[in-house]
Amino acid sequence: MRPIIPNISVDCVVFGFDMKKLNVLLTERQLKDPKTDEIIFTDYTLQGHHVLEGENLNEAAIRVLRDKTGLHDIFLEQFHTFGNTDRMLNERDILWTEKIYPMVAHHVVSVGYYSLVDSATVKPDQAHQQTKWFSVEDLPELGFDHAEIIEKALYCLRVKLSREPIGFELLPEKFTLSQLQSLYEAVLGKKLDRRNFRKKVALMKYVIPLDEKQRGVAHKPAQVFIFSKDVYQRTKKEKLDFSI
Repeated sequence: MRPIIPNISVDCVVFGFDMKKLNVLLTERQLKDPKTDEIIFTDYTLQGHHVLEGENLNEAAIRVLRDKTGLHDIFLEQFHTFGNTDRMLNERDILWTEKIYPMVAHHVVSVGYYSLVDSATVKPDQAHQQTKWFSVEDLPELGFDHAEIIEKALYCLRVKLSREPIGFELLPEKFTLSQLQSLYEAVLGKKLDRRNFRKKVALMKYVIPLDEKQRGVAHKPAQVFIFSKDVYQRTKKEKLDFSI
């Protein structure tokens, strides 16, 4: 691998939806005493890495996501730069850097990206056993300033969701209106009126009903829909607003 740039990194907030909760993909960070093998601390971090020499920011973020999810061509957006001088000066972070990454600078500027995936397609394998999904409402202890990064990413996601239909990136190809409403409620963090929500969806020409219903469900099967990017591109001048 090419040498890293010691003071520039990318951190990727990978959001997924399990039909009930909005989740974020985190990796366990554990530091052990090299002499006694005693665990010094354990916490979790986002998917991130330093930028490599000769690599631009987007290439670095794509590399990180490919390594952690195995997916290609997924939604990815740069949303903020984090450069506070104290962002790596927590006692645990200092220990981690000194023992594991001594080549890294004490002041690292990190460019934040968020990515949207269908969480059913991202299941950590044997090579990533320490990577897990956590609800954004119930996060574990986090390293560095990753709690701040997640909070900022969620804010940016909510703003964009009210303007563009990016939420469909979190759903499988076929979905029900109840699943779509659950998604918006999970991202926005509030309940939506069912009747008003469906009235708004009915105005979206790019949410297309199919001549089929759910299969293998215990309750009455609901009609399924798809999102058409082609139709959206032709009609995107029409306002989309889920503010209540």
